[in-house]
Amino acid sequence: MIIPDLPRLAFLSVHTCPLAALGGKESGGMNVYVRELARELGRSGFEVDVFTRSQDPAIPRVVSLGEGARVVHLEAGPARPVPRPTQVQYLAAFADGVEAFRQAGGIEYALVHSHYWLSGLVGLDLARRWGRPLVHMFHTLGAIKNGVARGSSDVEPGERLLAETRIAAGADRIVASNLVERADLAWHVRASTARVAVIPCGVDTELFYPDDARRARARLGIAGDRVLLFVGRLTPIKGLETLLRALAALTAPGRAEPSVRLVVVGGEKGGHDDTRALRRLAGELGVSDRVEFRGQQPQDALPDYYRAADLCLMPSRYESFGMVALEAMASGVPVVASRVGGLAVTVQDGVTGLLVPEGDFEALARAVGSLLRDERRRHGLGLQAVEWARRFGWPCIARQVVELYGELVPALRGVARPFERCQSLL
Repeated sequence: MIIPDLPRLAFLSVHTCPLAALGGKESGGMNVYVRELARELGRSGFEVDVFTRSQDPAIPRVVSLGEGARVVHLEAGPARPVPRPTQVQYLAAFADGVEAFRQAGGIEYALVHSHYWLSGLVGLDLARRWGRPLVHMFHTLGAIKNGVARGSSDVEPGERLLAETRIAAGADRIVASNLVERADLAWHVRASTARVAVIPCGVDTELFYPDDARRARARLGIAGDRVLLFVGRLTPIKGLETLLRALAALTAPGRAEPSVRLVVVGGEKGGHDDTRALRRLAGELGVSDRVEFRGQQPQDALPDYYRAADLCLMPSRYESFGMVALEAMASGVPVVASRVGGLAVTVQDGVTGLLVPEGDFEALARAVGSLLRDERRRHGLGLQAVEWARRFGWPCIARQVVELYGELVPALRGVARPFERCQSLL
């Protein structure tokens, strides 16, 4: 039920729609974050409009996300996917589209919450026009991505680096998902730590929870006694090359059981270059018959993939938080991940999973092999992972976000009544 005295909020997600199928080149953890936070705030009595650039003219302009929350698709450039750097030229049109929508509906927004640097630039514009505060979340930083880039195609443009510094200086508050990210913000974009709030990402504990692995494998048609899972975009920064090399080492003669399989969820439709390159590498390493590329999957299909897995693997070069890790842990699946960025905080080494050096495929293979051989330890890690993930339920995350909003909007100070659902998770 919408509570009339709660202000309306404007969310900005310019380059990617929160309704997009996960695992594509432009869709991942940020999509989940924007969608689930907006939904939780809507369930809690707020009205939330999430503005995104129209990429498909067949999709309705306004789509409901549930009670109190909706996605608004705006015309800003061609109604098709375009590279992120190209979208800079459409940001003014996007901001004008938000303003036209506001005026047409006679709407007043109390606060702007932008996501990613493109949205942050629009947020600075709208916050100035409306005289409203701006809360921003970067999700990733260009400087860090450039630090782990292994080719010119991975390098973020200088325009992004300059924009992120400008946004950090102009936003009223910045949300960091953990202390590591807060330190990164201070170092790379000179963000004032006094204006950075540490609020973790969340997980839908009503969707992701433990269940029978055999039934999940049967529903998905996954064969094999030992199932390893990767979920995410198939871009170089996610470390799939390291994972495939680890699989080859793990399944070398005399080193592992022959039934180990890797299921990869993510990737563009139609055989994108990244997918083709990974298939080619799997062939060169002799593990093609052990890898299943399942492509993009809707959010409601993911629980079965997690439940079907013995382990979830995240060999990323960089993650600001690692929402996939949280979803896996909520499903009772231990995570083996690179010790980078937010993963070093999200995954508790030796408690909910294992952390290994980034890029070290031998270390990854050893960690995976040790857990596959020790069912008792693996089961214990899974049980502890579920308990750890429960504290990140979206009702609790939304409550923290509203407390942050209350620092900027007097009407939201001390608002607690919409968040009774959080208590059931603690």
